[in-house]
Amino acid sequence: MNNQTGVRSYPARRRLLIGCFMAFTALMLWRVVELHVIRNEFLRNHGDSRSIREVEIHAHRGAIVDRNLEPLAISTPVVTVGAVPRKILTEEASIPRLAAALEMDTLELKQLLSDRIARDLIYLKRHITPDQGDYIQELNIQGVHLQREYKRYYPAGEVTAHLIGFTNVDDAGQEGLELAYNDWLQGTSGLKRVLKDSLGRTVQDIESIQASEPGKQLVLSIDRRVQYLAYRELAAAVSRHKAKGGTLVMLDAKSGEVMAMVGQPSYNPNNRNDLKGELYRNRAVTDIFEPGSTIKPFTIAAALESGLYQVDSRIDTSPGFLRVNKYTIRENEDHNYGVIDLAEVISKSSNIGASKIALSLGPERIWDMFSRFGIGTITGSGYPGESSGLFNNYRVWSEADLATIAFGHGVAVTTLQLAQAYAILAAGGSQRPISFIKLNEPVAGTQILSKHIAEQIKFMMEGVTQEGGTGTKAKVEGYRVAGKTGTARKSTAGGYSLNHFRSLFAGFAPISDPRLVLVVMIDEPEGGQYYGGLVAAPVFAEVMKGALRILNIPPDDPGSMSGQVIMAQNRADFPGTQR
Repeated sequence: MNNQTGVRSYPARRRLLIGCFMAFTALMLWRVVELHVIRNEFLRNHGDSRSIREVEIHAHRGAIVDRNLEPLAISTPVVTVGAVPRKILTEEASIPRLAAALEMDTLELKQLLSDRIARDLIYLKRHITPDQGDYIQELNIQGVHLQREYKRYYPAGEVTAHLIGFTNVDDAGQEGLELAYNDWLQGTSGLKRVLKDSLGRTVQDIESIQASEPGKQLVLSIDRRVQYLAYRELAAAVSRHKAKGGTLVMLDAKSGEVMAMVGQPSYNPNNRNDLKGELYRNRAVTDIFEPGSTIKPFTIAAALESGLYQVDSRIDTSPGFLRVNKYTIRENEDHNYGVIDLAEVISKSSNIGASKIALSLGPERIWDMFSRFGIGTITGSGYPGESSGLFNNYRVWSEADLATIAFGHGVAVTTLQLAQAYAILAAGGSQRPISFIKLNEPVAGTQILSKHIAEQIKFMMEGVTQEGGTGTKAKVEGYRVAGKTGTARKSTAGGYSLNHFRSLFAGFAPISDPRLVLVVMIDEPEGGQYYGGLVAAPVFAEVMKGALRILNIPPDDPGSMSGQVIMAQNRADFPGTQR
């Protein structure tokens, strides 16, 4: 106690308090030094790892357009919703709002989050619209993350579905040209560093680490107008004849470009929910079939090239059937054409005439000619899953094999293969590569058949569409058309079906300067009509007629045109005319 003032003094306590204060101050100073000097870099990195992220910048996939730059496949911006389950589950009151925004059941969403609570991030919904994404962001729900992506859209829908194919949810090509040219279209993703808030939202772009490179535009050889026309007519024919399906391919004879390629049944690539995988394949490229009588022009080509036959050579097809070993070959409907020339073998579609020619030439000549026209080999188009067809080596052929292969049985092709073979005839015996890409320069062909023989066969094939031929319904008013009908029985386990057929027509126009080659195949038509001249030939006529006018290809037989057709052609040729 202080004697003068009478106040008790505790110097020990004072020293203790001062010591504690000084120790606390020293501790705080040390902590400041530790945080700002000693552990500065570690803590800064640790903090950045919680708020600064490296985010992928998705590359914009290149558009696919037709030869006139009309869009066939484009990528549109969408939003993907992700979530950190444990964060959302701590705010159960926000789950009903989030479920409503995602159009999900609340209990279903809660169960989904609970089942995946150990995960750092899960997808709740892929590819919603940007407006929906903005609405979800405004909900300010902790643990919800939004990511900008792209989704593929196909303006022509099922019209180009088999040709274009589609991409998966990550915008990578899965089928068709989307797959074949995926590297060209997809581009390269970039990377940037961003600052995110506690809700995982990006609040600031800090720096670009790597710029994204958008995919390149792919310009196809397809003309969308012709593609629509082809799809419409093929679909109508399949429906009219209650057929199982069908394919159609149109080529430019001068360049080898694919102008149209369609198949039935088709699908909508913009909505693939509950669709069967079998609908995805492009049957014009992957499925093979026996071409029937459409193969006969190549048998005649072998005959003319051998020197054993001339254009006016005669063949006796009496009495309407031919015995080859234990097999009997007959004409369609048991006709007896008697003595006919090579042109009539084609125009009347004589099986016996073709068989007798092949038997006289021998298997090696037939095999060599067919092989040169691409039978048994892929076209080299680069289309995914393309089939090479079926064509055995001549060394394993029996005499019956040779006789039936001459009229298109015992050999199998794709629609694209058959179209390429006819394109060679149309181009004067010159073979050009098939191209799905628009070509800006002429392509040199490889001469696989003399131009003289190709011209002779071309004029023989014109007789098919003339009076007395099997394909008069393939005529196109104002144009000279060369073609060939085909009717092939479908093979079954026990041989050939008596009730199931494929109907075909293959040809080109205009004859004076061939430009367009078209092959039509209808699979299993019903209702009593199954001959190629009755089922496939009318489709050929409608598509060829429309395509010739769309592309402004001048007529080479104006004398056959009616007044209405001439007026329509003049309107099509006049610049600025509305169509």
